[in-house]
Amino acid sequence: MSYITTYSKKPLDPVTAKADEIKLVDIAHALSLMCRANGHFPYFYSVAQHCVNCVKEAAARGYSRRVQLGCLLHDASEAYLSDVTRPIKQLLPYYLEVEERLQNVIFDKWITPPLTEEERCLIFEVDDTLLYHEFMEIMGERVADTVPSLYVTLDFSCVDFSLVEKQYTQLFEKLTGDKTS
Repeated sequence: MSYITTYSKKPLDPVTAKADEIKLVDIAHALSLMCRANGHFPYFYSVAQHCVNCVKEAAARGYSRRVQLGCLLHDASEAYLSDVTRPIKQLLPYYLEVEERLQNVIFDKWITPPLTEEERCLIFEVDDTLLYHEFMEIMGERVADTVPSLYVTLDFSCVDFSLVEKQYTQLFEKLTGDKTS
């Protein structure tokens, strides 16, 4: 079998996926059920909740709707690939190629024209800021020497996946005006 069956019951080959096969319902659902930190947090904190928090941080910084949407979607490929932790991911060049290709298909589906390098840097800066603060709040661990500033107070508590899934979808609709994807 060279495909996965998505939440919407559609087969999808993550290696060769095309934009018309990518569904927001699949992304929101899958990410709301995936735990950050490879499940090593003491309680459930989902990838979708992380992405929602990234959008809130980007908005508080005054970043464009494009960057906010990029923050919401920046881990969307994980809905189809799962995730590999950073220390291992860097050792898997083929995985990185597949992840980058799929992530670009997802970005290009909903963000046009394509994100600039500057916009991508802003997204990854927000992502790294959240990573730091999630680990400090949830694990009491500093994952960097420098403390990145948060511009908004965020909720790092355990939130029911269905509420996060709904919030993820509502943010997508707000940022795109698209209720059909």
